[in-house]
Amino acid sequence: MNQIRSLLLERGYIVPQGRAKLAVRLGEMLDGDEPVLGSRIHRLVSDMRLLWIALDDRIADLNAEFTEAARSDERTRRLLTIPGIGALNATALVAAVGDARTFARGRDLAAWLGLVPRQATTGGKPRLLGITKRGSRYLRKNLIQGARASLPTMSKSDTRLGAWLRGLLSRSHHNTVVVALAAKMARIVWALLRHERTYDPAAQAA
Repeated sequence: MNQIRSLLLERGYIVPQGRAKLAVRLGEMLDGDEPVLGSRIHRLVSDMRLLWIALDDRIADLNAEFTEAARSDERTRRLLTIPGIGALNATALVAAVGDARTFARGRDLAAWLGLVPRQATTGGKPRLLGITKRGSRYLRKNLIQGARASLPTMSKSDTRLGAWLRGLLSRSHHNTVVVALAAKMARIVWALLRHERTYDPAAQAA
């Protein structure tokens, strides 16, 4: 999509942001009765649009494959009950973690993913810094993205987790809360895999 936009921009055609607007504009330029582009650039952009469509179809097939794989495995089905955990996250976490008993507690899994804060001691007093960013960058990024997407809904829920998030949001930066939620999700992942349970959001806030 970016390549198509850049080619059109070089020829003076500016397309608004968004894949839907780009698709509509390409339809107007390529499928109309009156030619808008020169024959050579018309063929090039047409070929690129076909490649774009083929990639979208391939991505849809892979997403369906991941979803089916997640539904067919009991462990991934448990993780899919966690808000912010989709098929990609669930299958990747199960493949990476394996036996949850490898980790003694949920914090160990969060630390393995690099989602716990670094500590620096000055004058005998420990200070918490940014997260360690150890372990798999892919898993950590996916958890943070899932936390960012689910934070608005989870922070409004009448649960202990929702109350905890609202308290954090009142005193911390939004990005800090997102990372804290990702670490919490990692702990929940460990608990569900270790104790063979599903996520229960019904616990009411005190």
